[in-house]
Amino acid sequence: MISIIVPILNESEGIAKLLTHLTDNSSRKNISEIIVVDGGSTDNSKEIVESFENVKLLISEKGRAKQMNLGAKHSTGTILYFLHADSFPPKNFDALIINEVNKGNNAGCFKMKFDSKHWWLCSVGWLTRFNWRACRGGDQSQFITKELFEEIGGYDENYVIYEDNILINELYNRKQFVVIPETIQTSARLYKKHGVWKLQYHFGMIYFKRWQGANSDELFAYYKKHLC
Repeated sequence: MISIIVPILNESEGIAKLLTHLTDNSSRKNISEIIVVDGGSTDNSKEIVESFENVKLLISEKGRAKQMNLGAKHSTGTILYFLHADSFPPKNFDALIINEVNKGNNAGCFKMKFDSKHWWLCSVGWLTRFNWRACRGGDQSQFITKELFEEIGGYDENYVIYEDNILINELYNRKQFVVIPETIQTSARLYKKHGVWKLQYHFGMIYFKRWQGANSDELFAYYKKHLC
């Protein structure tokens, strides 16, 4: 069964929509639990989550890696499915994930599209269908067997940003990654906030700096300077 883990911080505008979407597009027999891990919201996100009877709310220190690790620690499923609060997986995503695990694919994601018609974002989404490491990111969601997740050691909590890619890199190094050819839709809200080209440039710089050997503190300092 699958444990769905969603880290949140001030997601009152959309968290109810996501939780409803997850229930409507999966079979209850496949879902062990939905765990929402709040990292210190100051809006009414927690109250909204608590209004859903079949959703477990956990309180964590701020930081997606810490939040997702805490969710994994309290999970009971044999498959973990990490999902951003503004990403909506395809219909029957649970069966699609279980099918891959049954075939021996212990980790992977869906291909992705943004909720935007900007030509660049459409192009970025189109590229996610290929199983290339450079085309990966947390917005595509991440499924992984609990056994493999614990073997790796979970998300690296030293990383305030880029934590998704650190785990993904480890999976690619182990040749344990598959892209399911169904589409998850994710929000382009950060691109709308900062501008498509500005955000893409800074994301590219963060990726490049990491490739050059930048550590977690250096990556966060760059992010904080340019995007916070």
